[in-house]
Order: sequence, then C-alpha cells, then structure tokens
Amino acid sequence: MSLSDVKIGINGFGRIGRLVFRCALEKGLKVVGVNDPFIPAEYMVYMFKYDSTHGRFKGEVSTKDGKLIVNGNEIAVFTEKDPSKIPWGQLGVEYVVESTGVFTTIDKCQPHLQAGAKKVVITAPSADAPMFVMGVNEEKYTGHETVVSNASCTTNCLAPLAKVVNEKFGIVEALMTTVHSYTATQKTVDGPSNKDWRGGRGAAQNIIPSSTGAAKAVGKVIPDLNGKLTGMAFRVPTPNVSVVDLTARLSKGV
Repeated sequence: MSLSDVKIGINGFGRIGRLVFRCALEKGLKVVGVNDPFIPAEYMVYMFKYDSTHGRFKGEVSTKDGKLIVNGNEIAVFTEKDPSKIPWGQLGVEYVVESTGVFTTIDKCQPHLQAGAKKVVITAPSADAPMFVMGVNEEKYTGHETVVSNASCTTNCLAPLAKVVNEKFGIVEALMTTVHSYTATQKTVDGPSNKDWRGGRGAAQNIIPSSTGAAKAVGKVIPDLNGKLTGMAFRVPTPNVSVVDLTARLSKGV
C-alpha cells in the first residue's frame, strides 16, 4: 500500500488540524473528510488558505456543494459534535486525527471507531492511550493499538533529548523549563482567569509562568525516567517556536 492509498479523517480543524492537513498533502496522504462543529465549509476555505503564522497555502482551495476542494480533490465536510455520527466508515477512513483537544482518552475516542474508523491518533497527551514519540519509543508500536497519542509538542522536543542523555550518562533527576509561545487558550488582553490568575494576563504583554505536563509525559514514553523529571513553562509573547532547557543530575561523569 502506498501513502496515497491511506485515507485520513480530521476531527477538529483548529491550529493542529489545519497544519496536519497541510503536512498530509506534502506527504501524499489522502484526507477524505474533515469534521468541525464550529467551522462551516466556506470558513474552512478561508482559514486553511490564509495562516498568519505559517503563511498562505500554496495550492488551490475552494468549496462546492458543502465540500472542500483542495488541489482538485473533494473532501467531505461535517459539523458533528458527536464523533459517532461522522460517517468515517462510508468514506473508507483508516486513520482519524483527533485534534479537537476534547477527546483525549481511549474511551472518548471509541465513537470514532464505532463510526467506522480503524485507528485514532490523538494530537495531545492522553491519560490512558499509549503515547509514542518518534525517535524515542515508536518501536514499541505493535499495530494492534486502535487509539494512540502523539503526546505534545513539548514532549516531542524533550523526550529525544532526555533519551540520549539518560542512555549515555544516566539521569538521576532533572528539571525542564520550556519557553513556550502563547496559545489560543490565553487572553489577548488582561481578563478573568479564576483557575490561573497569572494566566489571565495579556499574552502579548507578559512572560507568564505556567504548568506543563511534558515532564510527566516523558516518564510514560521512557519508563526509566518515570518520576525523575519535573518542570514548568514560561508563556512568552511569540506566536510560534518554543525551546526546552533541561538541567539534569547524572549518575555518570560527563
């Protein structure tokens, strides 16, 4: 089977969903359906074509009869809040990219499978789905898993670094700090944020200390480091690109 034979469905056409679509096109993968209850097809065209951070889509995108037309190919569009109502099976979808940020557990992803999809890839850390980071633990993927997580952006940055350092020198304990671009969950200007007062400060005006689950997630993809890492984040006024700093106490001399 070639990459062009692989049929993909995307649930959630936000930042990650749209960029996954772009990457899929570059790799020759076939996206056959997109679902987002808050974005109609006409608006999808506009959001997909123009990206303030990553630039204009270089291909052709339009809409016809409620479908997306991307580089001449029709992509079905749905606006279902319940994933079980998305006809993945009728479209022949093999892999669903779950990028809403809402359905992040095995149980919550079952409706995709019930709707006919064969596998689900969660684009966020998961409490119970097996997490895989390329270059770290992808060899543990057996092919029998139906729901997997690709972890987070910070975990994908931190885990390869931690793996190399741990294999070479042994990590006794470590502290990670990520200088992280602001995200859509933050405020453009100061606003109420009862659970995190500092998080309510204007994203473009402040460096905001925040929590991150990346250190804990690394312990899941590298079991030998489970409980050895902790960390925090600083949300900074940049729209893209983040950096991770890892300070470790080692069991072997460098």
